[in-house]
Amino acid sequence: MSGVTIRVLVVDDHAVVREGLRVLLGTLDLTVVGVAEDGQAAVREAQLTRPDVVLMDIAMPGMGGVEATRAIHAACPDARVLMLTMFDDDATVLLAMRAGARGYVLKGADQDEIAAAIRSVAAGQLVFGPGIAARVLELFPAALPPREPDAFPELTAREREILEGLASGLRTAAIAAALHLSPKTVSNHLTSIFAKLEVTDRTEAMIRAREHGFGT
Repeated sequence: MSGVTIRVLVVDDHAVVREGLRVLLGTLDLTVVGVAEDGQAAVREAQLTRPDVVLMDIAMPGMGGVEATRAIHAACPDARVLMLTMFDDDATVLLAMRAGARGYVLKGADQDEIAAAIRSVAAGQLVFGPGIAARVLELFPAALPPREPDAFPELTAREREILEGLASGLRTAAIAAALHLSPKTVSNHLTSIFAKLEVTDRTEAMIRAREHGFGT
């Protein structure tokens, strides 16, 4: 989304945190289109403001962040949720991902890391802060079925290689380097893969692939 203003909805049950984030994001050329103090308000504000990114807390009274993420994902599929929280336990990370979160960053992250995560999520990437990504990749295989050699017969051999890289958590540049391709070529293949698998983004493709044993 280079050159395009990214619209952000800030969700946190602490007024001081909401205001602090609103001011911070404003200094980073990110537009805060709304704030919400709990999950129910977040769903309502997301439907009213149609943000590009929802910066979501997890532990809130009433409807929590994971439930709100699931509701926003269903009601506003174009709004990408980035979790910003103090919780980094394995169960919470997985629950957030399964609810549709596109990223997970701890509140201890510095402002540049938070801004970079928002921009990456807005661009359709899956983002995790340092220390979380490695654990996510360790967690998924344990709950996944063995590799299905005949899965996704509609894909070409090259597309299956790229899907394998995607399911392993690699970004486009890393997949390109591993397969000796240009990032542009990998991006073109990813577009074809998404269409054939009838998914809308990297997160859905990764989940589909991992359900069939890719990336393990």
